[in-house]
Amino acid sequence: MRAALAVLPMVAALGLAGCGDDADDGGTSGVAGTVTVFAAASLTGSFTTLGRQFEAAHPGVRVTFNFAGSSALATQITQGAPADVFASAALRNMATVTDAGAAAGSPTVFARNQLVIAVPKGNPGGVTGLADLTRPGVKVALCAEQVPCGAAAAQALAAARVPLTPVTLEQDVKGALSKVTLGEVDAALVYRTDVRSAAAKVDGVEFPESARAVNDYPMVVLKDAPNPTAARAFVEHVRSDQGRAVLTAAGFQPPTGS
Repeated sequence: MRAALAVLPMVAALGLAGCGDDADDGGTSGVAGTVTVFAAASLTGSFTTLGRQFEAAHPGVRVTFNFAGSSALATQITQGAPADVFASAALRNMATVTDAGAAAGSPTVFARNQLVIAVPKGNPGGVTGLADLTRPGVKVALCAEQVPCGAAAAQALAAARVPLTPVTLEQDVKGALSKVTLGEVDAALVYRTDVRSAAAKVDGVEFPESARAVNDYPMVVLKDAPNPTAARAFVEHVRSDQGRAVLTAAGFQPPTGS
């Protein structure tokens, strides 16, 4: 439950998405009921905050989330799971949804994210870069390659020409990070935002090759959304100045060109 399709056809559409959603939204009056958001696991902290803000701005409205790996969420949506909004951690998983005709309009990129090496607090292993992860006895967790954080890790490792064999492949970035916080591995390749959210337990080691694998995060209202009015309003909130402030505080980068 938890396919990589061609991404290039989406790039042009995403470039136009900033205006497409606004033109199609029809305003946010009459926002009511429940809005169900399927979102990448790496968005858990920031989207939970955004959900609370949205509920406060629209009394009586409830935001529910399904946080998981983007590939798993895309599969659930194309198999008919009821949802209003999909926020993916990569373009290729969004392509699964748009190519299946499950999106209402064009997705819009609302944030970007970059990998770091998560290590236990204090970095007891003295990790300074990817090459250190190949030292004898060093146990590393990665995301599975069909998951956006796994695909980004594979790109970064290839760019660094580091042949890394992980001891575990996780189905989302939170799973990879938990292996570090639980002491089951010495390091994991996760997003900068995840390290920031777990700053009391882990440190983040930046590495230059991560710049070769920055993930764009697209979002879209779904074609069969049970509550399309609230869905459009939630997307607007994420893209607002208030929403961007939450994402920036969590460590996300703004979309290219914004």
